[in-house]
Amino acid sequence: GSVDSRCVDATAEVEVRSLVADVEAKYGNIDLLVNAVGGSTIVDNPSVPIDAMTFEDWKKLIDFNLDATFLLSNAIIPGMKRSGGGKIVNLASIAGRGLSVSSSSAYAAAKGGIIALTRKLSLELGPDGINVNAIAPSLTLTERLMPHWKKRSADSKAAEIEKVPLKRVATARDQAGVIAFLLSADADFVTGLTIDVTGGLS
Repeated sequence: GSVDSRCVDATAEVEVRSLVADVEAKYGNIDLLVNAVGGSTIVDNPSVPIDAMTFEDWKKLIDFNLDATFLLSNAIIPGMKRSGGGKIVNLASIAGRGLSVSSSSAYAAAKGGIIALTRKLSLELGPDGINVNAIAPSLTLTERLMPHWKKRSADSKAAEIEKVPLKRVATARDQAGVIAFLLSADADFVTGLTIDVTGGLS
């Protein structure tokens, strides 16, 4: 198939609403949404303890992760309702379950918020035929994170891998496969679930 890419600020309501309006005008209502905006590297020190964190960085992490998920969902859900259903997959994190010692409290709070939002939306939107699920990845070597991984020492990498029962770090394909399942007809009776995609890390 073809791909139509757009570049927008997912934390800016006007840009998000304009994007959704343009896509709906060109293709019709949106059936599937993956809220993949987010991450911790938007701030200089993603592991900063709370007593050293600035309020500005706290707000950046909440905005980039939780607010962006709200804005995209808020703009797209009306079209899904008009179409009689749809599927949403949110990207949370094991940090949202309190399982990441290297993440900041702000990132954990944002991702925990996404887990709670996923469950609440599944109850709210179920009668409209909209499934809402999430994945909670562990460290995943995406193109964005690979430079940070390469900077880590051999001992640090080994320690990270040792924690994982499957003895490797996740790849983007590991996460994408679970997302594809949740968007497929095979998951038509699955909603409100956050799946840990962690290689057994818990």
